[in-house]
Amino acid sequence: MNGKHSINDDLLTPDEHVLSTLEADGSRRWLYPRLSLGKFWHARRIVGYALIALFVALPHLRIFGKPVVLLDITHREFTIFGYVFLPSDTLLLALLMLSVFLTIFLLTALLGRVWCGWGCPQTVYMEFVYRPIERFFLGTSGKGGVPSKKVPGYRRVVLYLVYFVLSMGLAHTFLAYFIGTERLSQWVTQSPFEHPGPFFVMALTTGLMMFDFAFFREQLCLIACPYGRFQSVLLDRNSLIVAYDTKRGEPRGKLHHELPVLDEKQGDCIDCHLCVRTCPTGIDIRDGLQMECIHCTQCADACDEIMTRIGKPTGLIRYSSQDAIETGKQKFLRARVFVYPTLILIVVSALIYNIANKKSFDATLIRGSGLPFSVNQQGLVEDQLKIKVVNRLETEDTLQLKIEPDSLELKIDGDTTMAAKASDTIPLVVIAKRSDFQFGKIGATITVTSQTTKDERSIRCQIFGP
Repeated sequence: MNGKHSINDDLLTPDEHVLSTLEADGSRRWLYPRLSLGKFWHARRIVGYALIALFVALPHLRIFGKPVVLLDITHREFTIFGYVFLPSDTLLLALLMLSVFLTIFLLTALLGRVWCGWGCPQTVYMEFVYRPIERFFLGTSGKGGVPSKKVPGYRRVVLYLVYFVLSMGLAHTFLAYFIGTERLSQWVTQSPFEHPGPFFVMALTTGLMMFDFAFFREQLCLIACPYGRFQSVLLDRNSLIVAYDTKRGEPRGKLHHELPVLDEKQGDCIDCHLCVRTCPTGIDIRDGLQMECIHCTQCADACDEIMTRIGKPTGLIRYSSQDAIETGKQKFLRARVFVYPTLILIVVSALIYNIANKKSFDATLIRGSGLPFSVNQQGLVEDQLKIKVVNRLETEDTLQLKIEPDSLELKIDGDTTMAAKASDTIPLVVIAKRSDFQFGKIGATITVTSQTTKDERSIRCQIFGP
């Protein structure tokens, strides 16, 4: 524009950050949050290290000889607390997932995003494993924040080497949940040339871990994770959140004297921005409830530190709710607090009942393709049926089949011996006399019995004829 100022320059320049991790020109804003060692941080550290220990140990724990958690996608088996869910367990899996979702809804309604700030592996590993190591190599141990001087290149190289080793260990632990510790030990001890596919999976998982914790970091919470976007429907005005008390803090103002005395006309907030500099997602909690807030309480610890210094009560930033901040009244009893537990009780009860009544095998009747019946040379009516059977046992099992009423004959065309945890389809032919049919059908019951456990399943069906 011949060196002249263009009106578009102002239109394209935002007044504030579009995202807390983006500069005005669209470049990445790297966050080096200051460390605030308050009561919440100490509590979170205890919880975090306990969760890390649990996360590492869980794949190795056994219940009745089975893993506590094993999500074997390749074999389509999911083991939860020692119980194996098979692909045929559609109802059980639906009830399990529904109970998990309802529990999340309840916890969010009561405690806000407590999962994000206290229990999410992304937050736990980032804040209590990767960031402490980063602060050590950047020379900011114990305080955090932007390094005061330029970090030598060799320290950054060593930093990323340590990140790589940690990411490799975390990847192995993560994959143990999907392949089991036995297969994992085989992968680790064997040469990569003996199992190139699993080695590629391990390398890819390590690379993704490295990318996440060394580069992507808080962007996972801000961009990729949908939980923050769901909070508008999961939270209500009485849900517990990390909130800034605007009535007490506003209007903000700086300290006017060397002594920690505030002007009587201004609020308690001295606009020190420590709550912003300590936030791991880079937001200003004083702007109200935001999608980017993970409720880690670092801002509350930072603010309590400042309030103590200037002789003011702590809790300017605290766990509260939107209604409690505005009206001073906290309402715990509300509709969703009763509805969610009631639904959880119903769903979990249905899940436990169905698990308790599960047999050692599943059996499903399938009608043969083509005509519903045929008449053989002897004038007898034949119906083609199939029984799809899933053996849930860890051992081989033999099934016995019989049909009622006794006037019907059951001919089995397949093998009734099932391998361990196998599924198969057994072809059947039901033979009946013409005279047995009334209005073209006969009510029948096929009973399948396990020779190992003596479990029985009765399947009612209709036999069609002329």
